Amino acid sequence: MNSLPGVFTIGRRLPVVVALIVFCSMCVPYAAMAQEHPAHEWGYSGSEGPSHWGELTPEFAACKSGHRQSPVNVIGAQRADLPAIQFEYEPSALHMINNGHTIEINYAPGSFIRIGDKRYELKQFHFHHPSEETIKGKRFPMELHLVHSDADGNLAVVSVLLEEGSANPLVEKLWGLAPKTVGPEKTGDNLQINVADLLPANRSYFTFAGSLTTPPCTEGVSWFVLKTPVTISNKQVATFAEIYPYDERPTQPLNGRTVLESK
Repeated sequence: MNSLPGVFTIGRRLPVVVALIVFCSMCVPYAAMAQEHPAHEWGYSGSEGPSHWGELTPEFAACKSGHRQSPVNVIGAQRADLPAIQFEYEPSALHMINNGHTIEINYAPGSFIRIGDKRYELKQFHFHHPSEETIKGKRFPMELHLVHSDADGNLAVVSVLLEEGSANPLVEKLWGLAPKTVGPEKTGDNLQINVADLLPANRSYFTFAGSLTTPPCTEGVSWFVLKTPVTISNKQVATFAEIYPYDERPTQPLNGRTVLESK
């Protein structure tokens, strides 16, 4: 996703990254979260699968012609003096939907992250099986995407990689209520969740300029992949896989992009 103006202290050795930050700060805002799920039909296999997204409609052209696409295989990261991500997440009433591509939870206003002098409000989070990002070629059983937007509509996605191990209590609660078929949003105003329960204690990260990982594959999104995975149980992975056996876009070429790694 787009790197953030005024956030990174990089040094003279990374002029390309500085140029990337300046360029991406000029990207068109993305105010509508609905961009992740446009009306045109698409999927993860066959004639509507990822290799054909860019041909389905002109709206999806970036899926084929874009040069800063996500997900990526995180490799060759350069360590840099990056600011910590400050997570300011509050509890939210549960608003969950099976949108035909994943299980998505829409989050109440008031939760946000700060990265340097930038503030991004948490809009929603959702899951992929298996992980979309890979680390030096390693793929994880699942991945969580936390989708944020700043006041101008620019998007920042925090990725949490999920590996098999101990069960996660919040995932257990979500899976117990997750709709198994596509339908309207399921609300539970009396049921509170806190997505902070899905964050690792160590919040160091990789960051790069990328795109939405679903059509229309819009570029200009800032990606922050937390380096430390969170565990969920084998049963919890299998429960999601019963609903969505596969909702992963293959990794895309870096095309010269620099991946930075926080210290």
